[in-house]
Amino acid sequence: MTIRVLDPTASLAHDIADPGPDAGALRGKRIAIRIDMLWRSWDWVSAIWAEGLRGEGAEVTFWRSCGRTGAEGEAAARDYAALLRESDAAIVGLGNCGSCTSWTIADALEAAATGLPTIAVATAHFEGLAHNLAKRGGRSGLRLHVLPYPLDILPRDQVDDIARDQYRSFLRNFGVRGGLAEQSAA
Repeated sequence: MTIRVLDPTASLAHDIADPGPDAGALRGKRIAIRIDMLWRSWDWVSAIWAEGLRGEGAEVTFWRSCGRTGAEGEAAARDYAALLRESDAAIVGLGNCGSCTSWTIADALEAAATGLPTIAVATAHFEGLAHNLAKRGGRSGLRLHVLPYPLDILPRDQVDDIARDQYRSFLRNFGVRGGLAEQSAA
């Protein structure tokens, strides 16, 4: 009798360890920001980051992820694919629970598979899960920006401060060249 033992932690043979293209200079680029239906803190963070991206000369479009099954899910998949075709880079968040981290990484992997500079955003508590999901999805090098946890229970002024404090490191992590990304953090 032969017993075959499978290792669920094994790496895929076709894993992409490279993070993909850098976002580069932002002037004139169309940036898609994928938000979800749950986390008001991500709405606040992404609004502040969008303001900064616009200040760098980018055009920003938000897309809210909602229904994922049936006809609603099929329409959402079509809308998201259309958004990606019209964009030059994608920011996808927020991984802040098990299922939303799964959807964040799935949507980020879809964006990265199109060749777009892509970054997923998760909170520190779900960082490990996000990395594992990206690896299991065949792209262990997926860019991930990590925000503090807990985030959503904080009042808006504290979340806004975190968003501003994280903006420069987010730009560097996304591979942005020029502007605030290359200024000292002084």
